[in-house]
Amino acid sequence: MELLEATGDDATLLAEYWFALATAMEPYDELNEVAFDDPAPVESGVRNWFDDEDTSAYLITVDGNRVGYLLLREGEHPSRTHSTYLDVVDLYVAPDHRNDGHGSDAIDAVERFARDRGVDYVEVSCEWENEDARRFYEDNDFDPKQVTYTRRVD
Repeated sequence: MELLEATGDDATLLAEYWFALATAMEPYDELNEVAFDDPAPVESGVRNWFDDEDTSAYLITVDGNRVGYLLLREGEHPSRTHSTYLDVVDLYVAPDHRNDGHGSDAIDAVERFARDRGVDYVEVSCEWENEDARRFYEDNDFDPKQVTYTRRVD
């Protein structure tokens, strides 16, 4: 597994991956409902990732084949002793490449990025009801830290 930094030329593929991930999250909560029927309208939003200096997108590749993507965002809580972090915003591995260790390898790469950048910790969130994702992150040595609550405004 190798992470390759994505470029604007990869926006269409990244939009397809994002769409697959987002639509897979729809069943977990009504607030996850995707507004589009296909990934094409998402591409302009994906292109914005490349303009954000705190955001990095990577393609997950195996033997030269693109099998998923990783979206990271660097952040800081300046009032905390351990203030800098990398947020795993998105981690997606295509269904036919899952359970081969690619997601865990990507998480290991994130930890190396964090160490190289002098970041204090890595964080990630997932849907509470998504037991597979929770188990994946716990199996990769993430500890639960907080719960995010939402309240829909009608």
